[in-house]
Amino acid sequence: MTCAPPRQGVIVGAVTTLLLVGIGGFVGSIARYVVSGAVQGLTPGTFPYGTFAVNAIGCFAVGAVSHLAEAGGLLSGEARALVVVGLLGGFTTFSTFGNETLNLIRDADWPLAAANVAAHVTLAIGAVWLGRAAMYAMWR
Repeated sequence: MTCAPPRQGVIVGAVTTLLLVGIGGFVGSIARYVVSGAVQGLTPGTFPYGTFAVNAIGCFAVGAVSHLAEAGGLLSGEARALVVVGLLGGFTTFSTFGNETLNLIRDADWPLAAANVAAHVTLAIGAVWLGRAAMYAMWR
């Protein structure tokens, strides 16, 4: 038994999806850097407000876009790869959140570390819900 080689269309589609994710990630990472830095520069103290703001915005956007994609059927698979996986995946900063929380723990600032975790988790879930609810209200 021989295996047929992959069809050219499948390969082109996979490469196109990878390029869309990469382009979205590039733009999302730059946006994260700009937004996080701007917010952090406007806020006092050592609490990572910039990361917090980016995660809130990103979670809201994921909720909104997910609702539009699932309920409204408004995004193709390629558009979801670009926007959700690439752009928003590059924009949100959960790994940075983990590192900043660990730095607070390492510095023995347990109350601020706990506040950071509680605030991020609560806000993330709330923002995803709010994004979905906003799109439901607009597109029903």
